[in-house]
Amino acid sequence: MRTYAKPVAAVTGALALAASLTACGGSSAASDEKVVTVYSADGLKGEKGDGWYDKVFADFEKETGITVKYVEGGSGEMVQRALREKSNTQADVIVTLPPFIQQAGSKGLLQKYTPKGADQVDGADKAADGSWTSVVNNYFGFIHNKKELPQAPGTWEALLDKKFENRLQYSTPGVAGDGTAVLIKAMHDFGGQAPAMEYLKKLQANNVGPSSSTSKLAPKVDKGELLVANGDVQMNFAQAKSMPNLALWFPAKEGGKPTTFALPYAAGLVDKAPHTENGKKLLDFLLSEGAQREVSAVGGGFPARKDIKTTDANAIELAKLIEGVEIFEPDWADIDENLSSYVDAWKSATGS
Repeated sequence: MRTYAKPVAAVTGALALAASLTACGGSSAASDEKVVTVYSADGLKGEKGDGWYDKVFADFEKETGITVKYVEGGSGEMVQRALREKSNTQADVIVTLPPFIQQAGSKGLLQKYTPKGADQVDGADKAADGSWTSVVNNYFGFIHNKKELPQAPGTWEALLDKKFENRLQYSTPGVAGDGTAVLIKAMHDFGGQAPAMEYLKKLQANNVGPSSSTSKLAPKVDKGELLVANGDVQMNFAQAKSMPNLALWFPAKEGGKPTTFALPYAAGLVDKAPHTENGKKLLDFLLSEGAQREVSAVGGGFPARKDIKTTDANAIELAKLIEGVEIFEPDWADIDENLSSYVDAWKSATGS
């Protein structure tokens, strides 16, 4: 069991991909362009231009002269977009949370590439076949409005209280990485699919409804529109810097301990990427010592490289946050194989 914290993620303010992206996958003209296109789950880009991506992309552009074109959405959304574009590939690098990075690999969206520094990434945080590597570590979590709800609810069962009716929301499983994490954690905490779905069916009475992006929920919690929402440590910790009413917590099953699991941002080189060499350079840069040292200080997450020990104020605060929280490791192979059936069971239970 890992004893270090891992950042999970989400962020708002999607940047639209320039309409001028006309390069077909693998064309020589495209490979000569000084551009790299990134499809990413939200969470690492700051709403005010102060996130880890903002800093690292600017440094990368300055060092290499390669412009980063950035497209953001839910993890599942990014994989689906890349799938639709398979015959005319637009993305060079894709970054998602599990189990969607595994899904991208199993659907043939990734080509093998081992970035420099990947030897320092824990074995559980990278693909055995070299198709993807974590670049930022993270944990799943929940948030509450600490002004209107000073004490975190504490348990899953507490969320069934009438006071949370239309004041609670979680992002959509199968679309958002953190939304899928709600299913994974519920199945773990309640001891299987059936009891988890039974609980989520009851919770639906309080749930506002679907949300394709987890990062959009934090502003609602901060304003008091919602009392509780799901999220992840990295994203919400970063958002809390400008949203003073956010507080992180980890649900427990009544009578049990609070639990969480690692939800790293994992990156892979897209198969038949129009700018493969530029994609490789960016992956190398994301795992470089300099970029990794800024993961906690700038991004509010944890370095993916185990040889990078951060001691900044954020790193210390994050370590305290998950102190006493039980960390479990999901069976990602099972989740990748059975995700659609788990999501279908959730839809059936909740009427979604």
